[in-house]
Amino acid sequence: MLKLAAVLSLLVASAMGYSGYKALIPNGDSVPNPCGDGTWPGVGHWLIYGTGERNPFGEDFKANGYTWNAALCFKDSDGDGKTNGEELGDYACDWLSEYPIQLDPAIGHPGICEPVDSPACIAKQPDFNC
Repeated sequence: MLKLAAVLSLLVASAMGYSGYKALIPNGDSVPNPCGDGTWPGVGHWLIYGTGERNPFGEDFKANGYTWNAALCFKDSDGDGKTNGEELGDYACDWLSEYPIQLDPAIGHPGICEPVDSPACIAKQPDFNC
C-alpha cells in the first residue's frame, strides 16, 4: 500500500510539473486548438493533453532551458511563417514569466503548423492528425 501511495504521488507531482510549463510562456493557458474549438493544454506536445512526443515548439523550449526569451520568441518553431511570439500574442518579445505583462490573445499554436490541412503543413508534419 505504501508503494502504491508513493507511485501515485510521483505521478501527480509529475503531471503538476508539466502543467507548470504553461506559466513560463506567454498566454500558456490559452493557446488555441489548431484542430477546432477550445485550447491546447499540452502546448509542447503533439497530443492535446501534453503526453507523448514533443512537437517542434516543445523541443525548442526544452533546448532553450525551458525559458521564454527573445531567441525563442522570434523563432518560428513550427515553420508556418509566424514567429512563436506572434502566435502567443507577444509581438514585441518583451514578456517575462517573472514580470508578466498584458498581452494580445494567442492567435495560433507555436508547435503545430497551421492551417493543419494546408499542403505546406501536411508536408511539415505528415504524421499529425487532428
